[in-house]
Amino acid sequence: GAVLRFLGVPILAAPRFSFPLTDARKSGWLPPGINLDSKSGLQVAVPYYWNVAPNLDATLTPSLSARRGPGVGAELRYLLPRHNGTFDLNLLPDDRLAQRARHSLALSQDSLFGDDTRLAARVLRVSDDAYWKDFPSEVKSLTPRLLASNLELTRTFGDWTAYARVQGWQVLQDVDPATRIEAPYQRAPQLGARLTRQTWSGYELNLEAEINRFTNPANGIAVERPTGVRLHALGSIARPFAAPGWTLTPKAAFNAASYALDQPLPDGRRNAARVIPTFSLDSAWAFERDTGWFGRAVRQTLEPRLLFVHTPLRRQSGLPNFDSAPKDFNFESIFTENVFSGVDRVSDATQLTAGVTSRVLDPQTGAEALRLGVVQRFLIRDQQLTCAVIPTGETDCVPFTRRFSDLLLLGSTTLIPNWTLDASVQYNADTKRAVRSVVGARYSPAPYHTVGMTYRLATGLSELLNNEQVELGWQWPVYGASPGSRGGESDGCRGSLYSVGRVNYSTRDSRITDSVIGFEYDAGCWIGRVVAERLSTGRSEATTRLLLQLELVGLSRLGSNPLQVLKDNIPGYRLLREERSTVPNAATTAPIYD
Repeated sequence: GAVLRFLGVPILAAPRFSFPLTDARKSGWLPPGINLDSKSGLQVAVPYYWNVAPNLDATLTPSLSARRGPGVGAELRYLLPRHNGTFDLNLLPDDRLAQRARHSLALSQDSLFGDDTRLAARVLRVSDDAYWKDFPSEVKSLTPRLLASNLELTRTFGDWTAYARVQGWQVLQDVDPATRIEAPYQRAPQLGARLTRQTWSGYELNLEAEINRFTNPANGIAVERPTGVRLHALGSIARPFAAPGWTLTPKAAFNAASYALDQPLPDGRRNAARVIPTFSLDSAWAFERDTGWFGRAVRQTLEPRLLFVHTPLRRQSGLPNFDSAPKDFNFESIFTENVFSGVDRVSDATQLTAGVTSRVLDPQTGAEALRLGVVQRFLIRDQQLTCAVIPTGETDCVPFTRRFSDLLLLGSTTLIPNWTLDASVQYNADTKRAVRSVVGARYSPAPYHTVGMTYRLATGLSELLNNEQVELGWQWPVYGASPGSRGGESDGCRGSLYSVGRVNYSTRDSRITDSVIGFEYDAGCWIGRVVAERLSTGRSEATTRLLLQLELVGLSRLGSNPLQVLKDNIPGYRLLREERSTVPNAATTAPIYD
């Protein structure tokens, strides 16, 4: 006849209540989860946690959706001496809105055979193309419309690593043709070996050889793409010279590939091969001095770097492109020999990249208070190969003739008390305007007091590629004392109200794209959270969720958990209470009744 009352109102009842007083796990029903969103309406889920063994547990979650009907979720976790993994299944036998059965499956498995052989499997699959829109919290992927499945076996032989891999994709397309996505190739199989070692007299040798069978995923392409087998080899030998304050590294490398295609090339061949050499010379320096700024002892550094690259032109317009794409232009990619990722495209180059970074450090702790950097690339001769995918009917892309690339600038500082400022700008000297920029500022005068704003600008050759966004995020008390200023638990249940949120506004579309807005009320012995989340799922579509949670401090949390949403979306967000160091399960809390 046990009843749990909150402010005198009964909120849970059961024949018997039981909960652990330590971090030990215990079988039983977990607190119910309640979710409300614009797609499924009101949903109630009551998980049952089964502590099968110290290294094995399971969570079974029956649920009921007001619009879609009953469903069930199951999670199994195991930790064996040489095997560990998770199995997560969500099943909706009869979705009344979609009028069909729906499901999602996530599998993760890692195995160790001996000390040098590993097997890893990752599977993520859903029942239909609209699943990521209707159940966004169940698709745990950075690319919710592109779900990967991988099976990989690796074995080490001294300095060598051999591997075999199968990779596939499930592509979730939209009914709107304008939002269709192009999926990467599938690799079935991918076999290779890799050597990374330091050899005689300080020389560094790197070798890689692979054979791949590339196929197109179902529903993943709009126009037919070539398929076939590629055998490639990558190698480099470098001789670093180093002394206190400077390094000099000459390196010679090659990229060789051979193709056997299912469809003929434009000239009728089904087989092709090419070898492309590259020579580079990389040198970096580091100078530092002790000085003082505004009466404060600091250490200032000056870190210049030069990279010379020479790669002869090898025409690649008739060859397939299975895995290459232009790299993002930033401080990391500008100091690489090839402007393309992958293997199939290698840019010709005779160029010099020069940059310098200066930092201001605390001489005692090494903490960075200021960073300033600038870098630019100089073309000694025109670059002929400038795009990874050759348009149909064209023999090559337009050569890049500008001698100086866009200028990259960056800066960040914490010198101003309570402020964090950072910015990166890509500046085009010909147009005298910024092509891309990210500028951010965050003000944090005290714990649980943070507000930040970020401005992002990206311009392209067409209006569709232009993008301008403003993002505002915050955690700020509305009234009451913050947790850190309380005298302890003896103060009783005193109230403090916090506002939390993040809003992302697109100036091009004149609309809010994504947003999270809510309130947290900390009464000392209980915490209430109300959070609304809006996620864009198309140019004119969005999913809105309302997350409600009651946390009885020291006991449990009831309702839908918004904490991960807040931590992922609000820079500088802090929990009002530190989480207990329990073994996580599907509900991230210990059972309170059974």
